[in-house]
Amino acid sequence: MVDAKEYPLPILDLRYSEYDEGSAPEAMQKIHEMLDAADGFIVVSGEYNHGIPPGLKNLLDHFLPQYKRKPSAIVSYSAGSFAGARVHASLREVLSTLGSVPVPPALLISSISKSFDEDGNALDQAYEERADKFFAEYEWYAKALQAARQ
Repeated sequence: MVDAKEYPLPILDLRYSEYDEGSAPEAMQKIHEMLDAADGFIVVSGEYNHGIPPGLKNLLDHFLPQYKRKPSAIVSYSAGSFAGARVHASLREVLSTLGSVPVPPALLISSISKSFDEDGNALDQAYEERADKFFAEYEWYAKALQAARQ
């Protein structure tokens, strides 16, 4: 798991690939290794001011070849009823531009503070069912694209 708060990166000046080997900041090197080893990505994001949180966008933009031909799936949420639909649309566009393949389904969560208990359990069984379908579809794409890359 890569959390933009746990791996602070400088404001984008150089992508990882533009640094001389071994000279990238330590946090950037660690993220590169995780992204490079991954067969796909599940991006979880809240919606802030109708868009992608700046720390997440900055993190995504530091890398490029690490996303190529790998699936991405988006879980978005918001405090209100829109369930992060606007950040979901923005993330699909960005991930696609970076070379990732955004999978068709989305997992959108509205009224996040009323949808889960303190332990993270869904208060509505419908979320469990949607999550099962979402992850099954993501897994299919991850396996298919992994086979195609090989």
